[in-house]
Amino acid sequence: MSDEFKKHPIPPQDPEKGEVDVAHQAIVTPDLNETAISNDQNKNAPSQEVTVAIPAVKPPPKPTRKVSRWIRWRLWLNMYRRFFVLSFGLNMIGLILAASGHWPYAVTYTGAIVVANFNVAILMRNEVFGRFLYWIINTCFAKWPPLWFRLGCTSVLQHLGGIHSGCALSGVAWLLFKVVWNFRHMKVSHDAVLVMGVFTNIAVMVSALSAFPWVRNNHHNVFERHHRFVGWIGLIFTWVFVILGNTYEPSTRTWNLNGLDLIRSQDFWFTVGMTVFVALPWFFVREVPVDIELPSNKVAIIRFKRGMQQGLLARISRSSIMEYHAFGIVSEGPHAKYHYLIAGVQGDFTRSLVENPPKTLWTRELKFAGVSNTSTLYKRGIRVCTGTGIGAALSTCLQSPYWYLIWIGSNQEKTFGPTISGLIKKHIEPERLMLWDSKARGGRPDTMKIVKEAYEYWNAEVVFLTSNYIGNTEIMQGCTEAGIPCFGTLWDFVSTST
Repeated sequence: MSDEFKKHPIPPQDPEKGEVDVAHQAIVTPDLNETAISNDQNKNAPSQEVTVAIPAVKPPPKPTRKVSRWIRWRLWLNMYRRFFVLSFGLNMIGLILAASGHWPYAVTYTGAIVVANFNVAILMRNEVFGRFLYWIINTCFAKWPPLWFRLGCTSVLQHLGGIHSGCALSGVAWLLFKVVWNFRHMKVSHDAVLVMGVFTNIAVMVSALSAFPWVRNNHHNVFERHHRFVGWIGLIFTWVFVILGNTYEPSTRTWNLNGLDLIRSQDFWFTVGMTVFVALPWFFVREVPVDIELPSNKVAIIRFKRGMQQGLLARISRSSIMEYHAFGIVSEGPHAKYHYLIAGVQGDFTRSLVENPPKTLWTRELKFAGVSNTSTLYKRGIRVCTGTGIGAALSTCLQSPYWYLIWIGSNQEKTFGPTISGLIKKHIEPERLMLWDSKARGGRPDTMKIVKEAYEYWNAEVVFLTSNYIGNTEIMQGCTEAGIPCFGTLWDFVSTST
């Protein structure tokens, strides 16, 4: 481990965004106790600062770090894409066999295959199922299996969205095949069945297209309205389509209304399951009182009653069914009096929390699990975060003495206020904490150098990362190159996580 990392030398001018925007830079002496990776003599030494007038200067451009194609390929072909290729690929093979006449079962029971795919897709995004799955994995495989197995468990749980996407698009493709088949056999199909097939297909296509990454990342409200409400319309149309399709007898061109054929059909029960999976999370929606602390005009600290286990995220909204946004939960533990969300101002919703703080918010009492929830699988780990990403990372380090926290950002105490700073000081010992103030220290550090040395010092098994897209990409590439197991923020189909 280098003396530089131990004794906190003056960092080079490497600002996070372009230029050093301060005219007076604080030169921090080696005795500054900002990280735990220091010798015992300096652990409790007071900070010493000398203020020197330095004109704002533009530093030389940071060289672009070249990463091998093999590293980029490994990161690109993550578990999300593998799950997507597997689920979508198998379905397309079956669809080709059915269309070519080599799989008559699929032609007869196309409706069942359609709703079966939608069932799996919805189940992968169901909070109740997700929490159950995380609970099983965390309970059965905490710490004792080989590291490669535990890393595999985390990777699978984090990337279940690949199955969601693959099965959802497969269901759309199978539904299109069924509608085309019905029109090719119009003589034995009723007009009502044909019309509902078209309406159902349009609804599920709109719902699926609205969930594409570009729409989700750039037009969140468009995604939410179409994916949710058009999806619900598609579910209603699916019910009508299934009922009509299973009560009409093509051979006799009559309607069989006794209901026996309907309840004996596979697609009927798959549709029942799909309806339950869609409706179940909404039974946990509640309007709850909140207190909002505004330490700065950039951040709102939202306080809720009751504590939470680490690694959970909450969806909140001002209304019961519209515009839900997810935030990491900060809590001292399941038996704590409160838990907190850190909402950085990025859009209209978060800006309204600062400009017009509400007294109540809508949320789901059953929270969904994030990748940090699998931290219990590992003996020791590093939690890296930048900016407001501390909201998703902090609980892991508050609740476990075996996790080391690295935070990089600007003026942590002023930005997040006394509540969050107080939790850090109370629960995280100096020997497992690194807070890097990029403004006071002239810009970003060499993040990979810090991560590598912290990983060695802490004898960690894994690194969890919460950052923006650029920071996520850089650190993920660096960790992969260094052979450090790392899981980063998900970015849908541009994800760079392991």
